[in-house]
Amino acid sequence: MHNTRQNEGSITEFLTDFSPNVGGAERAVSAAAGGALVAFGLKQGGAMGTLATVLGGGLLFRGATGHCHAYDAMGVNTAGQGEGSKRSLYGRSLFSGRIHVAKAVTINKSPAELYQFWRNFENLPLFMKHLESVTRLDGNRSHWKAKAPLGTSVEWDAEMTSDVANERIGWQSVDGSDIANSGVVEFRPTVNRGTEVKVTMIYEAPGGKLGEWVAWLFGEEPSFQVKEDLRRFKQLMETGIIITTDGQPSGAEPMPAKTMTARA
Repeated sequence: MHNTRQNEGSITEFLTDFSPNVGGAERAVSAAAGGALVAFGLKQGGAMGTLATVLGGGLLFRGATGHCHAYDAMGVNTAGQGEGSKRSLYGRSLFSGRIHVAKAVTINKSPAELYQFWRNFENLPLFMKHLESVTRLDGNRSHWKAKAPLGTSVEWDAEMTSDVANERIGWQSVDGSDIANSGVVEFRPTVNRGTEVKVTMIYEAPGGKLGEWVAWLFGEEPSFQVKEDLRRFKQLMETGIIITTDGQPSGAEPMPAKTMTARA
């Protein structure tokens, strides 16, 4: 009987413990995803709608309280990660949203032309739709602002880790960044006239594994994004325009002439 009461007390304590164990980025993603799922569920109706509403309610609770009972059960606590901490976010183990992407495209331009355009990082938002801006800072550092799922945005600072003219550019986010990421873009001449541009990157999805799922749910999966970015880069460099249907009656975005030059 005593053990039974102890067990009941432990379960009650477990269910009523709302102390924060979810990081700020995860809370924001949870709340946004929860709201979207509840809205979808109410509109959809039926068994699927009910399931979406229940799941959305759970995510709203997670975002509002900052507490996750599943994290409790598995001894996970991401509260405070990336908030003043200098530890890499890649250490989230089981609940990591760490994503590896490798994509390539062949472009009918020389390695030098492509390298010079890419090396001016402020050109990147022209063909990377998820990027809002890139601003150069002192030395090899730059400040990046990108779109996140459900209309939110994220920002971080990055530094170059390698820079070989006409061959490769490597980068990584600085310690303490909310979005840990690193990667390299390589410019490889092909047998025929042209260059293979290969992008390899690793990054931590906002909100960990949950953020990765939400990004996939709302059509912002990283692998697809990089593939589309390279497609747009190819169009931009080969024709000077990007074929699009986003607010463009003619279906094309012209490239500003001033972007053709690269900074040293």
